[in-house]
Amino acid sequence: MNENETERGLGSDYRIILLVAVLLLSLILLFLPTIFPQLNVGGLNYGLDLEGGSWLELRPEGAITQLNADTGSIIEQDYGMFFNDTVTITNQTGSTITFTIAKPVTAKQIESLGYGQASISTSGGVTTIELRIEEPKVISRYLENQYQTDVMFFEDNDVTWYEIRKKTSPEELESAMEQVDGSVITYQEGVSLATLIETKEILEKKLNLFGLSDVKPTIVAEEFILIDLAGVDIDTAMDLAATPGKFEIRFQTVGNETVHAIYGVDIQTVGYHTMDKGSWGVPFTMTPAGAKAFRQVAIDTNAVNDYNNHNVIMYLDDKVIYSAPLSQGLAQSLKIVPLQDLRASFGIDSESEENAKELESHLKAGALPVNVEVIGSGQVPASLGRQFKELTAIAGLLAIITVSFMIYLRYRRKEIMLPMIITSVSEVIMILGFASAIKWQLDLPAIAGIIAVIGTGIDHLVIITDEVLYEGKLPPTKVYKARISRAFGIIFAAAATTIVAMIWLVWMGFGALKGFALTTIIGVLIGVLIARPAYARIIKAVLKEDQSEE
Repeated sequence: MNENETERGLGSDYRIILLVAVLLLSLILLFLPTIFPQLNVGGLNYGLDLEGGSWLELRPEGAITQLNADTGSIIEQDYGMFFNDTVTITNQTGSTITFTIAKPVTAKQIESLGYGQASISTSGGVTTIELRIEEPKVISRYLENQYQTDVMFFEDNDVTWYEIRKKTSPEELESAMEQVDGSVITYQEGVSLATLIETKEILEKKLNLFGLSDVKPTIVAEEFILIDLAGVDIDTAMDLAATPGKFEIRFQTVGNETVHAIYGVDIQTVGYHTMDKGSWGVPFTMTPAGAKAFRQVAIDTNAVNDYNNHNVIMYLDDKVIYSAPLSQGLAQSLKIVPLQDLRASFGIDSESEENAKELESHLKAGALPVNVEVIGSGQVPASLGRQFKELTAIAGLLAIITVSFMIYLRYRRKEIMLPMIITSVSEVIMILGFASAIKWQLDLPAIAGIIAVIGTGIDHLVIITDEVLYEGKLPPTKVYKARISRAFGIIFAAAATTIVAMIWLVWMGFGALKGFALTTIIGVLIGVLIARPAYARIIKAVLKEDQSEE
């Protein structure tokens, strides 16, 4: 600072310009929706406490298990059922299984079950098949066919674990493994953290499809998902979050006419969008029954021959999310055998990549329903939400009035009290403007955070004022610089400790406390970076003018 600052006026000071600019921007964001509602920009979003609505606690159903299984028994059983004939294992290693069947078969038929790649030789009417396998993949595919759901496997401390994404009991799992000379070593109800995160993301994307982009599901205790749906009644909340979307695949027949092929229950797994063979696409796996139904409709509609005129069309909640013809290779394969593993393909450009991402989200939200159990629910009536909103507004107003009174009692000078109160109110407006810009939902803890910021902000302004008021008057510039530097040293240290304390609440995500912590951090940062420096400049000008008048 220098002696010419006051002479130049407050309007040319960068701290005042920054404060006014951010304040005006905040006001625009707050009131723009009222003036131009069609822009859908800005405006405050109120949480469950202030708007009314519903909340759900959802726990994904599943099991994590360690298994023993004879891959030869799996191959013998499943291929025997597939060909309705006797399958004989002749050799078995960790990476290959060789077996015979007393009829001609093709490699496409063998590979259609998804157990591995096949090499075939035929002699005297007997077909010998060498199947290259990976044991975990064989076991997971067997479980997928048994449960008709996604089964993941992962390594942990050199042990292979299988995650069944469907509710099952130890007895049911033991029964399934006994069929292939296997057993259950360990069993744990629930799903992994990775699956819990994936479930949360799927639910969030699903809610976004219904226009609830502000709803952010939260993982609690690495066990269940908490969803606050402001302005949504409990029945609608159940329909949106706790039930799967209706997914369907249909074949085009003549013109815009279509015929049903399969529903979402026939989709076992959905892979990640990838670039493969020169195009972006999304792989997915159908159940054996679904694969047979898909093939039959492809044949009945003549899509296997005239594939360019018979698109495969995917619907989610009766909306078209994908439409394309069968590839020539797929059409030829479907003439021979049903295929469980398919791939919805796009182009090679960035738009195709985005389309593949979107289709993956749709498939996982609709076709691969995340089985969840509602373990808790509740509702806040809209009338009660409005009452909370009014009471919090009154509490904030009373806080400002009370603080103003205490400031006046301390200094007995309105020229000091008014800049303090104006600065404090401007901080609140800027916090609300920031919340409006990032679509942050305001709830009771967030309002409590704003009120806490008012208190800590006034503390900092008092520190600045006390340092500036040297013996009851504005000190010389050199002394003023030293004292104001000391004041900001105290303020920055206090702000840093507050932010560090609040960061842990944000990071650990303790439900409603996260809103309190985040609002407090935002308020403190706005205060120390914008409001406090501007106030220090304003109070110097005010005191200097007051001193000149004397």
